Amino acid sequence: MAIVITSILFVLIGLALGGGGAWLVALGGSPFYLFAGLMFLATAVLLFKRRAAALWVYALLVLAALIWAIWEVGFDWWQLGPRGGLIIILGLWLLTPWIRRPLGFRSTMGSQYPANPWPLAVPVIIAAGAAIYSMTTDPHDLAGELPGPVTLHTPVQAKAAMGGDVPDGEWHQYGRTPYGQRYSPLDQITPQNVANLKLAWQYQTGDVKRPDDVGETTYQVTPLKIADTLYLCTPHNLAIALDAATGKEKWRYDPNSGMNPNRQHQTCRGVTYYRDVAAPPGSACAERVYLPTSDARLIALDAANGQVCTSFADKGTLRLDTNMKYDPAGYYYSTSPPVAVLGKIIVGGAVNDNYSTQEQSGVIRAFDINTGALDWNWDSGNPDVTTPLPAGQFYTTNSPNSWSVSSVDEGLGLIYVPLGNQPPDQLGMNRSPSVEKYSSSIVALDIATGQVKWVRQFVHHDLWDMDVPAQPSLLDITGKDGTTVPALVGPTKQGDIYVLDRRTGEPLIPVKEVPAPAGTIPEDRASPTQPLSDLSFMPDPLVEKDMWGVSLFDQLACRIKFHQLKYEGRYTPPSLQGSLIYPGNFGTFNWGGVAVDPERQVMFGMPTYLAFTSRLIPSDQIPPKGQDQKGSEQGLNRNDGAPYGVFLGPFLSPLGVPCQAPPWGYVAGADLRTGKIAYMHKNGTVQDMTPLPLPFKIGVPGIGGPIITKGGVAFLGAAVDNYLRGYDLTTGRELWRGRLPAGGQSTPMTYIAGDNKQYVLIVAGGHGSIGTKPGDYVMAYTLP
Repeated sequence: MAIVITSILFVLIGLALGGGGAWLVALGGSPFYLFAGLMFLATAVLLFKRRAAALWVYALLVLAALIWAIWEVGFDWWQLGPRGGLIIILGLWLLTPWIRRPLGFRSTMGSQYPANPWPLAVPVIIAAGAAIYSMTTDPHDLAGELPGPVTLHTPVQAKAAMGGDVPDGEWHQYGRTPYGQRYSPLDQITPQNVANLKLAWQYQTGDVKRPDDVGETTYQVTPLKIADTLYLCTPHNLAIALDAATGKEKWRYDPNSGMNPNRQHQTCRGVTYYRDVAAPPGSACAERVYLPTSDARLIALDAANGQVCTSFADKGTLRLDTNMKYDPAGYYYSTSPPVAVLGKIIVGGAVNDNYSTQEQSGVIRAFDINTGALDWNWDSGNPDVTTPLPAGQFYTTNSPNSWSVSSVDEGLGLIYVPLGNQPPDQLGMNRSPSVEKYSSSIVALDIATGQVKWVRQFVHHDLWDMDVPAQPSLLDITGKDGTTVPALVGPTKQGDIYVLDRRTGEPLIPVKEVPAPAGTIPEDRASPTQPLSDLSFMPDPLVEKDMWGVSLFDQLACRIKFHQLKYEGRYTPPSLQGSLIYPGNFGTFNWGGVAVDPERQVMFGMPTYLAFTSRLIPSDQIPPKGQDQKGSEQGLNRNDGAPYGVFLGPFLSPLGVPCQAPPWGYVAGADLRTGKIAYMHKNGTVQDMTPLPLPFKIGVPGIGGPIITKGGVAFLGAAVDNYLRGYDLTTGRELWRGRLPAGGQSTPMTYIAGDNKQYVLIVAGGHGSIGTKPGDYVMAYTLP
């Protein structure tokens, strides 16, 4: 009976692999799957006929599969396993007595002898040995070291500039200082003692994900620490103050921003702190916290008690949706904290990607931080006029916006604004010259007037939603001649790290223009070249052998899909047939950016690699609007009013795992003086990605940002397994990890509390788009 069932199973496998393999060959792909299907069918026939030759035929398949797999991917366990796992398991089954006995022979004395196992056993043992050996290697690991910690004998500038006047034990802005370095000069926690970190306290905000929330409800906040108080916001825009040493709540404020199903995001990355030096100490609203809300308001609160500062704007509330020609509720708000500088509060805003052609403007506005009066406005659709827009006039509809965080150099009088693309992101027709100039760039604006000082574009004629997603990091870099240059580090979705002179925008690490694919739809065009930085985490172009799956079957499906998609490397234009976009919309770097050490002049980051697909849909073929059509990185983006919608999503197998082979996520370090990548290590496990909690370190994607401490430890959550990790900054090796009760898709921070102990804090609340566990936790760790 066993041999009959096995024969039927082999027939089914053979038909699936043979049919799919023939399809793949017709598309110009590998012939192995067709060969394997035929070998399964041949083995099935011989098994059914009770022929011992079945073992010989299957042995040939085992050897052929081993040679083919090693030829394609070398000794990479996570790629060898799906290619040979099923074949080896079935080979072991064929070696059992239940199969070999019917294939044997009966002696003249009537005894039944099973078939000789060795013709098949030897190839199976060899394949198993190759698999075991591959488990001991990591072909994706790049080992190396960054320059070591600064010592008394290290020749460096006298004192590294960190921006602003922030006490060492505090964290005043999203990136700690106006420079956005995410660097702390604290050094109690070191590579030698970080393994001793323990949870000091835990607080729950009570703001949990609701049944009626939009898909991208996320908890991305980095709290601020001023004096003895932590200030944070929640996804539904509660503002909360906590005692930094104990986590005890001091006050909370609820702006009642309501729910709106048209919102694309429901998040808050942070609040903004401001101290009025002219106000008497201790007076009402002498210190303020500014809270952006998801119904497009900015509210000023007294940092001491959470009361509304009624002297600001209209009784404490500033409307951010004024002077917008089209103002549909839920389409626009500031998801990131505004910048407080030189008596101004400067605000950008997020618009719903790819909803329609009639959305709010991406204007950047500076308001008087005390009164809320409009000081200047810079609209990338009308960039030369920055004087306040009169009542009754409108900012440019759908102009490129800044949804991330800006950085400031008060000495130079400049604010550095990361800009996105003009919606619809995948359609470049009818863009104005100013939009073409400023899309997907960093622009330096004069803090006093809003006038442009320089612009550096990172994608020409962006058709891929390659926004500049991260806050630029500012530091001073020592050149080979010993001179110090004020620099800006700009991470991008496509994986390039741009290191620029922040006075002029000129590259300090070379940037070149390289040819880019053409072949757009007839109404559009593609830029013939695109910029490429010499410091880049850009992945190699995908080829068929990079297709992955947990089995031969979904791997075969991914190979077929790969050949069906249009793909000519990075910047393949969107198409009607469907294009493969790699790096994908998720970005090699996203809003979490990188952390830089201004003393060692190095960076630490988390490059992520996930391919996406982009398929244009003629507007007359788009179905009536449904509740799941929110416009996002997954699903149908309608682009109402445009000739095409677009269907976006990760490039996944039929089983819902990435079609491209892992690793999908790394930690990496680079020397910013030389532009050389020192190390890249797989980061994260599949523990929270699979039904079984398997802690396999495969290198998983994530979203969130890192921090660096002077003690030589970098901290990062972000990965889709629920951990906060500590790394040796010099080598990138993981030294510690703390289990989180929910997804840690926020950037951590560190501070000194009243007990003179260094704490590391992260908010764990999950991320709706990547499916991590939601929560409402604030977690603080310290040494015993």
